[in-house]
Amino acid sequence: MRRSVLFRLHSLTGLLSGLFILLMSVSGSLLVFRDEIDSWQYPTVTEIPGKTLYTIDQAYTSLRQQYPRAQVNSVSLAAGSQEPFIFTVNDSAYFSGERSLQVFLHPQTGQQLRIRGGSRDISGNFMSWLGSFHNSFHLKKTGEWLLGFFALVFCTGLITGMALYRKQLPAVLGFRKQVFKRKKLHQLIGVYALLFNLVMGISGFWMQRYVFKKSFYQSFPAYQARVKTSGALFFSLDSALGRVKQQYRDFTPYVIYFAKSKKSNTAIYGSRARNSFIHSRKFADAVFLDSTGRIAKTAFVNEIDADDRYDIVNSQVHFGRYGGWPMKWLYVLLGISSGILSITGAALWWKRKRSQT
Repeated sequence: MRRSVLFRLHSLTGLLSGLFILLMSVSGSLLVFRDEIDSWQYPTVTEIPGKTLYTIDQAYTSLRQQYPRAQVNSVSLAAGSQEPFIFTVNDSAYFSGERSLQVFLHPQTGQQLRIRGGSRDISGNFMSWLGSFHNSFHLKKTGEWLLGFFALVFCTGLITGMALYRKQLPAVLGFRKQVFKRKKLHQLIGVYALLFNLVMGISGFWMQRYVFKKSFYQSFPAYQARVKTSGALFFSLDSALGRVKQQYRDFTPYVIYFAKSKKSNTAIYGSRARNSFIHSRKFADAVFLDSTGRIAKTAFVNEIDADDRYDIVNSQVHFGRYGGWPMKWLYVLLGISSGILSITGAALWWKRKRSQT
């Protein structure tokens, strides 16, 4: 392919995806620390000396007493006396049940500490709002399609950039003095952040690949929110978790999704100590309980299909959820460089445009 054609294609893809890259780099850098930043909006839990932790059964009962008409969807378990139970519910008194609501309960008393909305509550649940923005720009299917499209454009820009500047790669990687000039800033950042951007582009595109499938464009009936008030538990979750722990001693539960009827299963998500560092700590493994509390099936990471296992790893890599704090800060640094890349690319295009007029 002629260099002029490559250059035009590189410029076009850069201009098309420039704003997308900038938005994704800023939001993605923040989402690397999603749990840490989100915890700033958690209520303060005052520990009560000498008082035992509430069990899950007790916390669930307390939640139902405070929200008798709510549909209880899930709970994030309290790991200690200074961490709250976080229930996700739909209540007809909150946006007619169309939006989810998070309820924080004290781990020792079961009393409500705070409530907040879901991904539309920018002031009370900023990180959830930001996560939804990063995944769809809050534009539902249109936003999901845009993400898939721009991820493809971004990857094309990276590949054409590699082809254009392949001869300069040794000089840049070899830290030769002559390449460290301000006018070469775009090229320098592009080379040093190349591997990271390729990983981000390819992993992001893989997560959005479904938008290029025929099924994505099929029309479905409009969703009608129907709040089904949750009743008492079908069985003792505490006893069931005890049996799960006895059978799978290295399994640590983090989130429980409650069954809506006796025909469905209660899902307990978590992870086992034997799992690789690259697997999700909260959602790699799952244990499903039937209406009597017995184990119906398991979906441990080593049991699921290779495609599903790859999706877990792909998500972990894309959001930097491995390697601890050093990896998180590396992602932030390289993520910011991606945003700078879009700015310097646009500046070069504008400078070239002005010189031609």
